[in-house]
Amino acid sequence: MSNNRSGVFIGGLMLGATIGALTGLLAAPRTGRETRKLLKKSADALPELAEDISTSVHIQADRLSASAVRNWDDTLERLRMAIAAGVDATQRESGALRRQNSAESESADPLVQHLER
Repeated sequence: MSNNRSGVFIGGLMLGATIGALTGLLAAPRTGRETRKLLKKSADALPELAEDISTSVHIQADRLSASAVRNWDDTLERLRMAIAAGVDATQRESGALRRQNSAESESADPLVQHLER
């Protein structure tokens, strides 16, 4: 979700910059020649701007990836602990049931022995 927000933000930033530049050009009191020079300078700066944005996106993606790996590791550790607790509880319950069955069969043995006589 955070990655989607970053993409939307960058897209909005680009759209806003474009609209602002066009509005500035239309409202500027410059001659056509001056406007063309300004447009050429802006066009020359676009590759550098695109590279800066690309670098920023890569950095953000790396941070997001590292965060996802940390969250995954934390979740995996909690899952391991829950499984270990479940196994331990199962073993305790199984032992308690075995003791209960042994006690029941020992108490039933004298009765069975008496009935067999």
